[in-house]
Amino acid sequence: MARPDKAAAVAELTEQFRNSNAAVLTEYRGLTVAQLKTLRRSLGENAQYAVVKNTLTKIAANEAGITTLDDLFNGPTAVAFVTGDPVESAKGLRDFAKDNPNLVIKGGVLDGKALSADEIKKLADLESREVLLSKLAGAFKGKQSQAASLFQALPSKLVRTVDALRAKQAEQGGAE
Repeated sequence: MARPDKAAAVAELTEQFRNSNAAVLTEYRGLTVAQLKTLRRSLGENAQYAVVKNTLTKIAANEAGITTLDDLFNGPTAVAFVTGDPVESAKGLRDFAKDNPNLVIKGGVLDGKALSADEIKKLADLESREVLLSKLAGAFKGKQSQAASLFQALPSKLVRTVDALRAKQAEQGGAE
């Protein structure tokens, strides 16, 4: 029978997996407590970085319906549970790993889909959600301006054509 403290830990981890948009598994072997504190700050406000026990975390992930991470639970493991923008947290992990090669990104899960370490690094290369939304809004605004110009050009072109026809008619009528 499971001990109450382990059952509570599994329940808490299961809840974190269910409430997270993404979870990234890392190996933290060789990092100091100060470096881990810096890493937690670099992940942003919408991520929680927790050192976990592999067996309990594997059980919690399976209870949350995530079975694709089972082979990543070996060695010292820590999980970044992301509740906000996963790009921001992926950038934080990638940048920290560049400065601290002891941090190894093992893989993760994003909205139920398994991600390899390379896919997480590609995710980190994306621009933030706000920047992408700004670009999209700019593109929409640009297209609307083009459409407005096009719709405005049609009547003015029609007026110029009618004026040119009147002038031509006046020339032909005056010449006769």
